Amino acid sequence: MNFDFATIMFIAAVITGGIWALDAVFWAPKRRLTTAGAGSSDGAGPDAAAAAEVITEQQGKEPVLVEYAKAFFPVIVIVLFLRSFLVEPFRIPSGSMMPTLLNGDFILVNKFAYGIRLPVINQKIIDVSLPERGDVIVFRYPEDPSIDYIKRVIGLPGDRIEYRDKVVYVNGRPLPQQVKGTYIGKGTAIGMTGASLREEKISEERVHDILIREERLARDGIYVVPEGHYFVMGDNRDNSNDSREWGTVPEEYLVGKAFLIWMNWDKVEKTILWDRIGSTIR
Repeated sequence: MNFDFATIMFIAAVITGGIWALDAVFWAPKRRLTTAGAGSSDGAGPDAAAAAEVITEQQGKEPVLVEYAKAFFPVIVIVLFLRSFLVEPFRIPSGSMMPTLLNGDFILVNKFAYGIRLPVINQKIIDVSLPERGDVIVFRYPEDPSIDYIKRVIGLPGDRIEYRDKVVYVNGRPLPQQVKGTYIGKGTAIGMTGASLREEKISEERVHDILIREERLARDGIYVVPEGHYFVMGDNRDNSNDSREWGTVPEEYLVGKAFLIWMNWDKVEKTILWDRIGSTIR
């Protein structure tokens, strides 16, 4: 089991919910009995009655631990639900998906796009849809499932993928490329200045930009995608650790589909790139 944020939140929910349940079943009834006994002060003087009232109030008060458990349990459950089944935020830590995504982008990932899974154990309970060629997906890195990766789906189960001379071939058909010019990067992206900026067409509806370093050797190869797996590549084709290196992504390792950039922080320029906020990921 990976001890990640979902695991921590699940454990916190179990602990706070358990404390709340124990209080409701065992501790609260005892407090009520104690309070009822302490409150029966018939025949006592005014001072004794006042003292008994203070004691009764103190004995009937919930312990601090129970108060915190009741306060935090609903919040934890809501966060766990949203993060596990609906939307999860991620931060882009590298430039492997440039120019689509920059180091410093904060994105939102649709967690139910490829099926609803139980948190922590990652067991799918409801099928929704399958990834399509061109989707930008977040998945657990096959060589270390505790790490999340983000790439673009290039090959579907059963596809024959060939990468030759910087061009992708899917089942023998090349994905058309159109040169758009020379990429000019700023801040964290400045290292890719001078790369060839190209438009790659996966289908009539799916078009995206890629970066190519023409001076670097192409990592040519032929790959057949097994059933239940996906072949993924970074849009920064010569600066991406992807399926060309370590193979395909099993379906059970899928986390979700990236769909929106909600924030960006350029750590080199130490500023927010406002024009990226709200951009859809395609």
